[in-house]
Amino acid sequence: MNALSSVTMSSYWTAPEIETSFVVFANLLLALFLGLIIGYERSYRGRAAGMRTYGLVCMASAALVAMSGYSGNWYGGHAIGIGPIDPTRTVQGIVTGIGFLGAGIIMKDGLSISGLTSAASIWASSAVGVLVGIGFHMAAILLTAVSAALMVWGSRFEYWLPTRQSLAVSLQFKPGFCPDDNAVTNVLTGLGYMIAIGSTSISHKDNQTEWKFVALSSGKRLGLSLTPLAQAFATLDGVDNFQLSPSRN
Repeated sequence: MNALSSVTMSSYWTAPEIETSFVVFANLLLALFLGLIIGYERSYRGRAAGMRTYGLVCMASAALVAMSGYSGNWYGGHAIGIGPIDPTRTVQGIVTGIGFLGAGIIMKDGLSISGLTSAASIWASSAVGVLVGIGFHMAAILLTAVSAALMVWGSRFEYWLPTRQSLAVSLQFKPGFCPDDNAVTNVLTGLGYMIAIGSTSISHKDNQTEWKFVALSSGKRLGLSLTPLAQAFATLDGVDNFQLSPSRN
């Protein structure tokens, strides 16, 4: 068979091929729209992965799944030796690829971790694309609505539940100074914090001691301001440098 013959070329533009292309294209537009909805919240909050990333992930996932469902129309209907494709294998490849993308978004800086919500929501965006690709449009729309609502209002819902703020604390003491754990504990307790069990690490270099630990607020309404804690550490005997930051983001 001549791949450049008029018969072969015209087979790509037959009515069944055009209809299939339009169905796939409509699915891709829907997936793109739903991905943009999920990604808007990330863009609004200034995250690295925004609307374009989510839209592309959702649309690409839908394209891959839809492609595997129309294997009979591949190559203008002239595909040789290609039987029905198992879409679950395509979904497995999508999940693996999204895992690498999500891992690139997650950032760790000492005890502080950021990007977990973005990574999870990108995974949800790919699931939306898969649902669109296999034709579960209503389920895809519902998953989009739930995902977007969770990211927009989830933090507000968490606010009404019993929560404890956590901070990553790094204290560097003056050379030769022997730190007093009771003094540090008293400062934290007085401002509504406590040291998380098993989070303390101590290092000693160039005759300087450094403590790193996670401080948990004692209650929901306690320990919500970093300013008093920073002022207390700035005046604490023996402290040369310190750093405070949220331990998870």
